[in-house]
Amino acid sequence: MQFLRLFFFKENSYFSSSSLTFCRGQLLNPAKFSQHQSNVLRFSRQHRSNVPRGESFAPRQTIVPTELATESGYIDPSSLWKCFAFTVAFTTGSFVGVTIWEYETIRSRAMTALRSKLNLNWFRERARNGRQEVDQWRKEVSGWWSRLTPGERVFAPICALNVVVFGLWRLPQLQPMMVRYFASNPAARAVCWPMFLSTLSHYSLFHIAANMYVLHSFSHAAVATLGREQFLGLYLSAGVIASFASHVFKTVMRQPGLSLGASGAIMAVLAYVCTQYPDTQLSIVFLPMYTFSAGAAIKVIMGIDLAGVLLGWKIFDHAAHLGGALFGLFWAHYGSTRVWPLREHFVGYWHELRGPPKK
Repeated sequence: MQFLRLFFFKENSYFSSSSLTFCRGQLLNPAKFSQHQSNVLRFSRQHRSNVPRGESFAPRQTIVPTELATESGYIDPSSLWKCFAFTVAFTTGSFVGVTIWEYETIRSRAMTALRSKLNLNWFRERARNGRQEVDQWRKEVSGWWSRLTPGERVFAPICALNVVVFGLWRLPQLQPMMVRYFASNPAARAVCWPMFLSTLSHYSLFHIAANMYVLHSFSHAAVATLGREQFLGLYLSAGVIASFASHVFKTVMRQPGLSLGASGAIMAVLAYVCTQYPDTQLSIVFLPMYTFSAGAAIKVIMGIDLAGVLLGWKIFDHAAHLGGALFGLFWAHYGSTRVWPLREHFVGYWHELRGPPKK
């Protein structure tokens, strides 16, 4: 808990391992005070003289590279190229992955239907001998799953992953690992995979409850329009793109800090649905008597985030929200009609690679 507070509320506080060593030496041996102080000052001047001012994004305090200082202080602008390459690779991989999932699902259903027609006697014999394919508890789970809407079937695994990661934050011994890999920070040593893992990460109960409520509210319309495969590709890609937008903003503004949450990915879903159904009436959960159109809602939300970026608000990660929303708008106007159909070329290559189905 204290570790997180350090990053969120003390982003500009840095600690030097030499200074800490000096303090311990002062307490243990006061006679070495003067000699140790001169060594620290000599190292500070030498360190500052070797770093060009135009290339350093860190404040001008003396910073000795430590685990903490690396995570919260210096932002290397060249790391944006690594983040950009990861964003492109992850986005491409997400859509390739859901394309393969779509192909394998259709192939499996076709083969199941074909075998059921050719092997009716085998199924009857199996039923006659009392050998069932699933146990009773599996039947109950299957029945519950079949009663869910297509949107809820996509939402349920996403929500479960977020709940598991939320539970991991409650374990004190895992918090250093969670901060390193499940919180996105351009000043950290690991900058790539946290861009994705942070989209599954929530630290407060209100944060995860609010995000999952919004995702559940809009996932049905999005999945009904896009299909589960395209929806999942949009959601995963938008999360990483939102993290990249946050990295760019923090690097330009020289504001290191942690970001986590699924808000960027959810903003893409929200922007897509509000663009596709602009006349749909929405309301706030605690004020159901006041309604407004979906088209007006997304304009107001994006306007607030744009103001937050321009005015430097630190209430939310407005850059990540805005990046996710812009990707949702792009997918609504261009991606779903121009980019998504391109997967057919890959499907042909994948079909040849898979070969004919086994009988």
